[in-house]
Amino acid sequence: MSHGLLADASFYALLARFDLDLASTTRAEGCACGGRLDRADFPRKPRGGPATLGASYAKRIGLCCDDCRARTLPPSVRFLGRRVYLGAVVVLASAMRQGVSASRAAQLTAWLGVSRRTLDRWRVWWTETFIRTAFWRAARGLLRGDVEVDQLPASLIAQFDLTDEAARIVAVLRFLSPITTPRGAREARSPMGG
Repeated sequence: MSHGLLADASFYALLARFDLDLASTTRAEGCACGGRLDRADFPRKPRGGPATLGASYAKRIGLCCDDCRARTLPPSVRFLGRRVYLGAVVVLASAMRQGVSASRAAQLTAWLGVSRRTLDRWRVWWTETFIRTAFWRAARGLLRGDVEVDQLPASLIAQFDLTDEAARIVAVLRFLSPITTPRGAREARSPMGG
């Protein structure tokens, strides 16, 4: 895996289009009360992407009901829950960090502005917290084989047998998109027993 993908503005434009599609699907489903959902985006200050991302990356797509005013957050492939770093950065940097030297960690810090401490925190999240979530317990059954937990997220990326690196990362981000909603984020944050 290379960090070149993380510097490619066209890759992030593709992710933005996927987010629009996910929001359209959520909007078409409507509110639980039966009301219509309208756009109600909110500001984000994402880290780790190229400086040329543009204004669309400074907002997370949100929806709000015309009737009951309840907010709905559609799934996202750009943002991995409430993390300030972009989802692609969290996935790729975590995968590139596995089994590498201190010099490789320093490279990731230089390329993405991610501290070694943050990389270590992400590693713990993937290998300890994420694997205990209700989402992972249900979703891992959709994969074609066993996933080496101690190698997450690299072993998850390897599950998507696509030749293009960008397509593999998009597939992983789409797979993870349920945890980017409030309910999914609670499930991904709170370890479940069992």
